[in-house]
Amino acid sequence: MTTAVARQKRVLQQVLLWNALLFAGLGVAGWIGDSSALLANAVDNGSDAVVYLLSYLAIDRRPEWKRKAAALSGVMLLLFAMAVIGDVIRRWLFGAEPLGPLMMALALCAAAINYWCLVLLRRMHSNDINMKAAETFSLNDLVSNGGILVAGALVMWLGVSWPDLVVGVLIAIIAIKGGMEILTGVRKDAYEAR
Repeated sequence: MTTAVARQKRVLQQVLLWNALLFAGLGVAGWIGDSSALLANAVDNGSDAVVYLLSYLAIDRRPEWKRKAAALSGVMLLLFAMAVIGDVIRRWLFGAEPLGPLMMALALCAAAINYWCLVLLRRMHSNDINMKAAETFSLNDLVSNGGILVAGALVMWLGVSWPDLVVGVLIAIIAIKGGMEILTGVRKDAYEAR
């Protein structure tokens, strides 16, 4: 195993662990805090952890295997987005009472962790399709954390739940965009390989 591959594996192990922890923490907090945005972010981090695991397994494999792993990552993001939109619709119809201060505190914590993951991934300077997908996931998470922070402040200030629902939908849209970018990158990589 080359030094670059070993380094990529170490970085992916770290971001996998951080995202698994965020999945658990944000999931519990989203359930307790009745927040669609936090639950969406938790599911996003959980799917990211699976993607990082796939990327980890794909690192020293053939390019075709890497493309399949990246394609699976893109599809997972699209499925995640559909689940989040379903949850937002359910909360819109049946009501929700998100806790703004909890949303803000966890958004700040998650943003710090996602920023660190992005720094680790960008230090790799890799053109590997799975490493690019991992970067896309971390950047999407960072943007989502900013949205949750704003939604938490609006929930506190206005005393309504709709900002939480709006951010839940926006996180889903970011996931759709990221998933489509990954799938486009896979197609481009396959075309260039021919």
